[in-house]
Amino acid sequence: MPHIRLQRKSRSFCLACAVGALLALPAAGQEADLRGTVSETRNAGIPSPVYQPASAGALPAETGENGTLFPDRGADADQTPFSSLDSQGPPRTPSTARERRADRARQAADAPAEREAPETGAVEATSTASLDGGAEAIRPLPLRTNAPVQPIEGRRPTREDDPYAPLGLRVGSFTVVPTLEQGLRWTSNANDSPQGSEALFSETTLRLNAVSDWPRHRAALNGYATYRETISGEQDSELEGGADAALELDLADGLSARAALSYEVRRETASSPVFVAGVERQPLRHTLDGALGVERALGRLRLGVTGAVTRDWYGDARLANGDTLSQSDRNSTLAVMRLRGGYELSPALIPFLEVEAGRRFHDEDRDSAGYARSATRLAGRAGLALDLTEKLAGEVSAGWVAEDFEDSRLDTVSGLELAAALDWSPMRGTNVRLDGTTTVEGSTNAGESGSLLYAGTLRIERRLRANLSGDVALGAAWRDYAGDGHDLILSGEASLTWWLNRYAGLTGRARHERQHSSLPDRDYEETSVFMGVTLQR
Repeated sequence: MPHIRLQRKSRSFCLACAVGALLALPAAGQEADLRGTVSETRNAGIPSPVYQPASAGALPAETGENGTLFPDRGADADQTPFSSLDSQGPPRTPSTARERRADRARQAADAPAEREAPETGAVEATSTASLDGGAEAIRPLPLRTNAPVQPIEGRRPTREDDPYAPLGLRVGSFTVVPTLEQGLRWTSNANDSPQGSEALFSETTLRLNAVSDWPRHRAALNGYATYRETISGEQDSELEGGADAALELDLADGLSARAALSYEVRRETASSPVFVAGVERQPLRHTLDGALGVERALGRLRLGVTGAVTRDWYGDARLANGDTLSQSDRNSTLAVMRLRGGYELSPALIPFLEVEAGRRFHDEDRDSAGYARSATRLAGRAGLALDLTEKLAGEVSAGWVAEDFEDSRLDTVSGLELAAALDWSPMRGTNVRLDGTTTVEGSTNAGESGSLLYAGTLRIERRLRANLSGDVALGAAWRDYAGDGHDLILSGEASLTWWLNRYAGLTGRARHERQHSSLPDRDYEETSVFMGVTLQR
């Protein structure tokens, strides 16, 4: 029987060990979760130190109030799974990549619930049974205060195309954009003469641009004024400016009307074709232009008639000895009538033919040299009008122009006539402008009829960055004298404006111009640099 007792004792001891091992499993699992990952390799024979919690309640009690191993979870036991023991106490920071991925997944799953929670300052916590007596432990979760706000009516905010564009001022039914530019300009040739000297100016320019927002018709106004005052170098002060206005009326039954008016005043330079000996200060030149025309559409046919008037008058020139010399014998008025016929190949392409007839009237029957310079003007041209919406618009033309003077001693001024006015936008933020004109210029020199001036300018404007804009301009002019001789004028200009905000920017500009002439004492070069501030509204 002793061996039977021994076997029973052995069986009792084994059963007790097994029960003890099973009872120890939950506590070991909780300890491992709190401590983090435990190394799988340990030194044999060296016991592991017992983990001591940082605060009371970090480890569960060994038994609950009912004397069992598992705490009493009360009536809410079906709401919270027993496995969520990690909700007790402060959360542990994930220490492995796997735990961090699981933590992010858990936060993403909880996000919808947080957004749907009422704005009471906290999200309702999950009820879990406390391990120290069965009472519910509530852990408040902070409410997310920086959640994205849903747009009104499902519309997302739009980004402004040009955050540095001027806002303009509302004046009646017009939007007016004023611009003020103030700075210093240095020039190597103050009066564009072969013997010109350098000077430093204070330069102020005011510009105004106004556009109507009428639903049917359209009007535009532009103006500028520039004042220069000498700081050092050749003493001089100058005021020049100009303004232009255009009106387009869309009348009934395919009938439209256009009107334009412009005025400009500026001082002539030494490159003027009229040479005055011993002049110290060139005269002021005033130019007033006006035009009124109507156009009628008959199917694809376009018929138009335009009347135009150009008035030129000059101030007195100041000589080196202090006297003044009148330039009134150069004052004249040119009145012309133009007839145009075009055919619409498409709404974007309209080739046309145009004829022009008019008369140039001089205020004085004879000039200071005794020549009668009033003349009859005839011209004819062919061209193409383009309207490719915002990509390309304008027209180009070529033809022949002639002015025949009353005085038989003067030769007729005639030659090829070229004209262009094109606006092209190859890409957003880039504008290309081409202007070309042919002008009949008079003369007061004895026996000289005058000249034809061909002038063209190519200007490229580019928005380099949101707050940086620049433009480059290249110009060329060819003056062909009716008798003998010619002038070639080449110019180039580059400028940059760095906008500090919508209303102010820093502007820099450099320009170079030179003239080569077959006539004596007419060659010159001029270089200028401008630095200043630009204000706009």
